[in-house]
Amino acid sequence: MPTDSAVSAVSAVPSDDAGTRRVLRGAAFPGVAAVFVVFLAASSVPSPLYPIYQQQWHFSAWVLTVVFALYVVGLLGSLLVVGGLSDHLGRRPVLAAAIALEMVALVLFLTAGNVEVLAAARVVQGIATGAATTTLSAALLDLEPSHARGRAGVVTSVAPLTGLALGALGSGVLVEFGPAPTRLVYALLLGVMVVAGALTALLPETSPRRPGAVASLRPRAALPAHLRADIVPVVPAMIASWALAGLFLSLGPSVAAQLLGLQSHLAGGVVVTLLAGTGALTVAVLRSRSASSLLAPSSALLGLGVLTALAGIMTDLVRLAAVGTVVAGVGVGASVLATFGTFARIARPHERSAVFASANIINYLGNSVPAVLGGIAVTTLGLRTATEIYALAIAAIVSTAFLLRLNQMRAARRSAAPGE
Repeated sequence: MPTDSAVSAVSAVPSDDAGTRRVLRGAAFPGVAAVFVVFLAASSVPSPLYPIYQQQWHFSAWVLTVVFALYVVGLLGSLLVVGGLSDHLGRRPVLAAAIALEMVALVLFLTAGNVEVLAAARVVQGIATGAATTTLSAALLDLEPSHARGRAGVVTSVAPLTGLALGALGSGVLVEFGPAPTRLVYALLLGVMVVAGALTALLPETSPRRPGAVASLRPRAALPAHLRADIVPVVPAMIASWALAGLFLSLGPSVAAQLLGLQSHLAGGVVVTLLAGTGALTVAVLRSRSASSLLAPSSALLGLGVLTALAGIMTDLVRLAAVGTVVAGVGVGASVLATFGTFARIARPHERSAVFASANIINYLGNSVPAVLGGIAVTTLGLRTATEIYALAIAAIVSTAFLLRLNQMRAARRSAAPGE
């Protein structure tokens, strides 16, 4: 995610043979950015397929969300354990290993005949994606043009949401209009990963080997006491944003089909794209705004969007639900900038690795735990009731974030007032 890279990256002078590589340094930056998008696209490809898997293998909604959460478990473990490994072994070796692991996951998806293999594929994919995103983000910082400082940060903020949107939409199109709906998309991705591997072999190495690889595998996470006053108002927004993303990626296609009557498998990809794609555009548009100015508006927009989408679902108004999803997507994008911008601003250089590891824990627990609880609620209460409870819970959480931010702003004004 946006700042996984920021924390694990160590700028380095390119190795002596970099100039002999066929991919010039200037061309390497967009190449790395493209691979970043591909990895995240692959992670959202299964979302439109979940209803098909459910029909074929007859498993419940809570099993579906557990499969989704297993991806997050693999991803989070990978971020925490191998997040800094490329600083010691080099960017290319770690990225090549991540691509190879992703290809293993795609083969498992391609050959899956039951939910157990699907779950294994998601775990392996999570591990691969975690290793890749930290390495790719670090490489982007290394390769950032000197005349465009800040471009790497923008790309690492936009690429994840862009990838999620494109992966879900592309998968939905292929499932609806292509042959072999549970096979074709993975076969195509395997080909794309082969191209990504070839590109990786041509990249200049930007991080020379250095000792400490084994020590870097020790997970580090911390929230120093002097940062907590700034972090507490941010946490509810982080949880709400990623909980909403978890709902859309796991149960979104089921909501579209069963509650809104959108039987097309393409609709399952569109609902994810509306949220993630709008979020990506928001990040690109608002990237120059300060994090502190975005936290309250992002919470308000996220809450408004969720409630509007819920109203559309309850009244069977597809357009109203779509409008609410777009508004929520704006809130998600602004929240990403606000929350990670806050962490980047307040963490001291020697604290960043551990602090951002903590941020990842918060984000991905927010992404997976509510989704699993939502799946259990669907099984026991029904999809409509569970969706209503989930949406209202997210609205309540973002209201907390909004109020905490307002209190923080009032306290700052009081402390800055003359004579106080």
